[in-house]
Amino acid sequence: MKLPRSVRDADVSGKRVLVRADLNVPLEDGRVADDTRIRAALPTLQLLLERNASEVIVCSHLGRPKGPDPGLSMAPVEERLRELLGANGRVRVLENTRFDPREGANDPELAKELAAQADLYVNDAFGSAHRAHASTEGVAHLLPAYAGLLLERELQELGRLLESPEHPFVAIVGGAKVEDKIGVLRSLAERADVVLVGGKMAEEIRMHPIDVEVELPQDVVAAVAFEPDAESKVVAADEVPESWLGLDIGPATRAAYTQRIAAAKAVFWNGPMGVFEWPRFAEGTLEVAHAVADADAHTVVGGGDSVRAIEEAGLADRIGWVSTGGGASLELLEGKELPGVAAIPRA
Repeated sequence: MKLPRSVRDADVSGKRVLVRADLNVPLEDGRVADDTRIRAALPTLQLLLERNASEVIVCSHLGRPKGPDPGLSMAPVEERLRELLGANGRVRVLENTRFDPREGANDPELAKELAAQADLYVNDAFGSAHRAHASTEGVAHLLPAYAGLLLERELQELGRLLESPEHPFVAIVGGAKVEDKIGVLRSLAERADVVLVGGKMAEEIRMHPIDVEVELPQDVVAAVAFEPDAESKVVAADEVPESWLGLDIGPATRAAYTQRIAAAKAVFWNGPMGVFEWPRFAEGTLEVAHAVADADAHTVVGGGDSVRAIEEAGLADRIGWVSTGGGASLELLEGKELPGVAAIPRA
């Protein structure tokens, strides 16, 4: 994979730098509930300040507003960023890029307005690099553009799995919909020694087989209803009682999957094994999380739910790379070009 040119090689002294960061964090009661993504943006911002950029202008989206929405203002994000970065008059944070409908339309006029505020552009928002928006793609054609440290590291870690994974390479894919992930399943099946599937998509594949070789659960924890306290029992995956639902992988599958992961030299995991938000159906996801953390391998976890499972289990510091981009990491591993990356000149 050809990497884009890095912010490390940019001459920023005395210059205004526009940074597209990914500060799309959860808010609760007007405060930042999880600052993981803000912390991930710090190294690039600190580098620019250390190298005497005259001003660092930070922009990001937050949520999916349909227009200006006070509940999705960047104010609490800016407050937390300043706490972590230390008071610095050279940093300015713009309002939520998605308050302007021209952002999602990649409107050239909005790109020009953003570009007019700076001398250089740095894209550090891997989580949004698969979207061709004004702040992620349009502006990169109007200013000298560079990849931030986080974007660069994401491309290196995921690129390694795409181009030169160590073997055995085990991919684990879960979640709800097969059609959302069929492309990445195909791509992973070509590269990985085995693709382990869990979640509702395993049930879908059993009912409607796909043209990709994957390993499906042998048994599941089935429940009489989609409720956290529903009556449940372990059954063979092809013997789920009519109108019951498989809400987690069963103990035999957990044992088989963890054994596969333990023998791996490279692991990629995206998507939970069941409804892990409910403790009674979380065991499969948690066992996979522990197996990935214990593996003597190059481990990469991408996607909101798998990252959340890793973090809730307190295992994040035992994973080789926790990707900040779910959709972006899947598109990259599918072999697609990411517009936000393609717009930056190559190194």
